[in-house]
Amino acid sequence: MPTSEMNITKRQLLAGIATVAVAGPLFASSAFAAVELPTADADVDMAEVLKPGALPEQALGPEDAKVTIVEYMSMTCPHCAHFHNTTFDEIKKKYIDTGKVRFIIREFPFDPRAAAAFMLSRCAPNNGYFPMVSMLFKQQEAWAAAQDGREALLQMSKLAGFTQESFEACLTNQKLLDDVNSVRERGAKDFGVNSTPTFIINGKRYSGDMSVETMSALIDSLL
Repeated sequence: MPTSEMNITKRQLLAGIATVAVAGPLFASSAFAAVELPTADADVDMAEVLKPGALPEQALGPEDAKVTIVEYMSMTCPHCAHFHNTTFDEIKKKYIDTGKVRFIIREFPFDPRAAAAFMLSRCAPNNGYFPMVSMLFKQQEAWAAAQDGREALLQMSKLAGFTQESFEACLTNQKLLDDVNSVRERGAKDFGVNSTPTFIINGKRYSGDMSVETMSALIDSLL
């Protein structure tokens, strides 16, 4: 998909979150057996991956960790939600909190509702990006499939500390929308990302959801 055709405009954003979101056409599915190391799709220049982009990195774990994981994801992607709801917390406990892994999230929205969710996560009070992402994934069905996505996102945002005013200000921030689009374009153009979730791990690109056992085995092989 040419990146020029992937941009989400403000008009699409505001219209798209008001109607039921449609899943993107390129979502990858997991086909990995437990504890079997997945096969990489391609080699990627990790130094290029880690160069600064349009938005500040949303990262957990030390910069000098032996393993760096960059996840490109879409907030309306069910496979991304499954990973974050079933795998991420355990990986965080085992590897990120112990200093073995640095984990970076990058935005790759396939639809306006996903872009809006990312924008709200970026605007979340008290540097609450990761908690906001976690909440939205846990409640994905409640807002991603809602008839009125805007109202559903507003109610969730209020739980995270937004006001009506800060919610509206975030979703009408054209620069933030442009920057989210830029992160996605860079992932597609420079690193070959075309499905979610996609993980770039120490210079190897992997597509699809991973279980705790699979990702643990992969990380252990790099430590």
